[in-house]
Amino acid sequence: MPSSAKVGSFPPSFRNRNIKVDGATIHVRVGGKGPAVVMLHGFGDTGDMWAPVGAVLVEDHTVVVPDLRGMGLSSHPQGGYDKKTQAHDIARVMDTLKIANAALVTHDIGNMVGYALAAQFPARVTRWVIIDAPLPGIGPWDEIIRSPALWHFNFRGPDVERLVKGRERIYLDRFWNELSANPRAIKEATRRHYARLYARRGAMHSAFNQFAAFTQDAADNKLLAEKGKLTMPVFAFGGDHSFGMQMAEIMRLVASDVSAGVITDSGHWVMEEQPQQTTAAIVKSIQSK
Repeated sequence: MPSSAKVGSFPPSFRNRNIKVDGATIHVRVGGKGPAVVMLHGFGDTGDMWAPVGAVLVEDHTVVVPDLRGMGLSSHPQGGYDKKTQAHDIARVMDTLKIANAALVTHDIGNMVGYALAAQFPARVTRWVIIDAPLPGIGPWDEIIRSPALWHFNFRGPDVERLVKGRERIYLDRFWNELSANPRAIKEATRRHYARLYARRGAMHSAFNQFAAFTQDAADNKLLAEKGKLTMPVFAFGGDHSFGMQMAEIMRLVASDVSAGVITDSGHWVMEEQPQQTTAAIVKSIQSK
């Protein structure tokens, strides 16, 4: 399925590239000119989630929207799902596009890759908009992962792929329905679009490995945090029916300049539930002095 499908369509000025990194090929949408913005998605989405934001920022920014390793139209390698490795994927993408530094916008698992990127390569991230998901090993992580709503963090083993194969839509509906403020806000066309992408060969195997890497990610993040707090401006947003203001509390443990915000009438899926409000919040954060 091309990324120009009706759901998640970027302006026609965007071009698609497949960039080779260590052990994977990353599918990237690139458009515009000016200061760069890199946007990272999470589970249940692909880079297509950022199309409404990209359509605004492309007017005066270079907008770079990858699919993470093993997700969307990127390749599905057997390994490399720890977030430090995926941060290197993004750094390599930036190198290939000759982007020295960029503003960062992230959601869900994209937050975890974003922290690994900002902590390992702080000079390459000018500011960071982080949305609605915790960081492994940081702050209340051990308490958060005990929530029954997050059972999927440990849903793995030899049989999980057979259980989900052919039932990807059923599996994904659970997340969209239970982690949203209003399930009806996530339209049928959107659900079909992502269910088809997650039904691609190797996609669910890769998705389970994203979660399986959390133990390693937690250990890595604790070591990264010991090196000191991030100094770039960080704008932390949570859905008011999800992480809310807790996002800023978590980020203040690893960053020294944190602004807080809430996306109202939204659960976890802010771009699907409140696209206009979320786009406005992101654009304001990116453009603020």
